Order: sequence, then C-alpha cells, then structure tokens
Amino acid sequence: MNESLRPESPRVAIGVAAPGFAELRAGNLGVRLAATPGELDAALALRYRVFYEEMGAQADAAAVATRRDCDEFDALADHLLVIDHDRGEGAAGVVGTYRLIREEAAAKIGRFYTQAEYDISALERFPGRKLELGRSCTDAAYRSRAVLQLLWRGIAAYVFHHGIDIMFGCASLSGTDPDALALELTYLSMHHLAPEAIRPRALAERYIDMHRCAPGAVDARQALLRLPPLVKGYLRLGGFVGDGAVIDHQFNTTDIAVVVQTDLVTDKYYRHYERDAR
Repeated sequence: MNESLRPESPRVAIGVAAPGFAELRAGNLGVRLAATPGELDAALALRYRVFYEEMGAQADAAAVATRRDCDEFDALADHLLVIDHDRGEGAAGVVGTYRLIREEAAAKIGRFYTQAEYDISALERFPGRKLELGRSCTDAAYRSRAVLQLLWRGIAAYVFHHGIDIMFGCASLSGTDPDALALELTYLSMHHLAPEAIRPRALAERYIDMHRCAPGAVDARQALLRLPPLVKGYLRLGGFVGDGAVIDHQFNTTDIAVVVQTDLVTDKYYRHYERDAR
C-alpha cells in the first residue's frame, strides 16, 4: 500500500484516532489502535525500517532525515498496532501496524490514497460505509500466521465498531517486473476479479495487464504458494482484486487493488471478537 511520501515532521499528531475497542490479546501480543503520538511515531519508524531499510524503497531527503515513513494521510487515519508486551508497553512494544482510513477522514483531504493508482468510482457509488486499508507491515521477527490473524481480529473489531460495509486498498507484490509475477497476476485476475459493480481499475497511464499467462498454463496451487501472506489473507476473507496492476518504482513493488465486502469476512474473526467483547 504505497504512495509518494510527503513527510512534514518526524512526529505526526493523532487526528481522528479514537480508542474504538478494547485491546485484544493473544498471549504476550495485543492489538489495538494507537492512542498516543509516541505510539504513532513508533508505527511510522517501523514502516521506515521495513519499507526502506529492508525492502529497498527509495527514500527522499525528508524520509532519510526523520527515518519515518510518513505522509499527509497519517494524521487523519487510525493506526492499528500489534504490541508485544514482553518488549514493553506502548511505543516500546510496537511490532506491527496497519493504517485504516475511513471515508470521512479521506474527505478532509479530498481523496483516498488508492486514487493515486486506481479509478475507484465504482466503489464510490457503493452505498455502504467504506474503509481503506494500507501501509501494513510487521517486524521481521513477528511475521507469523498468528500475528497476521491477530491483525485481522483487530480489523474485524474496527469494522464492527464503525459499521463498515466494504474495505479496499492496494496490496503489493515484491518487484517491478510484471512478467516475473506473471503466474500470480494471471491467477488473481482469472479467479478473484471483483464484480464490476465494485471493481477498481488501474489508471490508464499506469495500467499493467494482469493476464500474462495462457489460462491453461496457470497452476493455481503454485500461484497461491507464491502470493504474499497478506494477499492470501484477503482472499481467505472472500476478497477480490481490481482490473490491472500498477508498478510502484519508488517502493520496488507491483501493486494490485483489493476489495473485501465485510459480509463475506470469515466467521471466525467475528466469533473471536464477540467472545472477547463478552
């Protein structure tokens, strides 16, 4: 979920963020929204380490100076955090993050981040409440299915709290050569294309055709093995992809649009939330 960075300071004040729901726990790990500027700053620092130092994104001078991945959306977003309480409380324990932008927050800027890459006019006509997901990352030592499931439990709680009907955003495949990703892109377009009524389409000037293999050459099992865990997570939730991919040279990724209607979200996440709420 990448975009051009426009950092203005090393720290970003929390804007619309609110407690929303109690922290959900799984052993020493918990998931909740950032509640202080220090916790948000820890999330921005984690994003910088993962996107720039580990994944090779190209930092501008401001990002290098602050060592933060920061843009104009961060002050308006809610920031979901995974906290390892064995490492510390609050900012000291932040090991994962996910940026959540509700439509009323995006309205303050006049657009969603995804619109830098995709035409989302079909989604804008959708009558329900919308949530944009983005900037997901975890510390290298915490990239497990358990941590990803904890993040999804947090998103499910957020969806309940705010009455969200549809979620969307951009997910990234590593690398900028679509032919090297031909199997994954073709599989996604063949088997998980969003219904036309809610289908984002890559902007014409950035559109990359996802159909890059002959249909008979697509090994679905192999394609799924190659997909990043986050993308597979969207698919398990009944998610769809948009029409066309987009190359993001700054972040060294090939992006796809993802859409999830919350009435299709796997029941297990709702059961987790309802049990914890009780």
